[in-house]
Amino acid sequence: MPEGDVVRRTATRLDEALAGRTLTRSELRWPTVGAVDLVGRTVLGTSPYGKHLLTRFDDKRTLHTHLRMEGSWRIERTGTPASHGGGQTVRVLLGSETWTAIGDRLGMVDVVATRDEHTLIGHLGPDILAGDFPGPGLADARRRWDLRGADPVCDVLLDQRVVAGIGTIWMAESLFAHHIWPWAPAATVDAAVVLMTARKLMGRSVASSGGSRRGAGLGRQVHSRLRQPCRRCGTPVAVGRAHKPPHERPVFFCPSCQRP
Repeated sequence: MPEGDVVRRTATRLDEALAGRTLTRSELRWPTVGAVDLVGRTVLGTSPYGKHLLTRFDDKRTLHTHLRMEGSWRIERTGTPASHGGGQTVRVLLGSETWTAIGDRLGMVDVVATRDEHTLIGHLGPDILAGDFPGPGLADARRRWDLRGADPVCDVLLDQRVVAGIGTIWMAESLFAHHIWPWAPAATVDAAVVLMTARKLMGRSVASSGGSRRGAGLGRQVHSRLRQPCRRCGTPVAVGRAHKPPHERPVFFCPSCQRP
């Protein structure tokens, strides 16, 4: 699943293409919003929040999308064959005279009054990449973390109600950076240190020129490196599980560097 760094880069691309422009094409291929027409509306901008995207319009409505496991947004020049948006997996098309944004395989699509955005994201913890995270955001995340103190730290880091935006990549990399066993009780781990490390690593990904949906090319230490030698000690990287079925997620770690 794309994580907060990928979502933030996606929001930037959508802004570069559509912010300040009036829509000449609007297709929402989603049962609950299929009748919504956004043609003639001006895009104010797209804001990321954790793994969610909020595209706001001048009529005080918001298009909410979530990439889930396979979703993506791509930008094509309007009028080119690529901008036609054919295919059964396309869920949203937003076009201006210059650019067309195509949402493919999106996992969530909603349209709400902008004042009601909280009904979609109000349950989430603070966005780890938000500008205020080192201050009020971090304090809020630590409070939420403390409520989950008996749970494995890998589970807590993946819980979007504690902090929004971290997925399996940056959970694994942040714990590896501090030699932390992924299943240690969260209460035994310094939340501020781990969360600020995750923020730093994700910030580097956002700033990277190429980056990647899954963090490739960013010097990953353990994630998706099963049985490859640990870059620190040479021990083969292992994989375990966070959460219980059917919501389990992979946790890559070094059995030597991250001993219980």
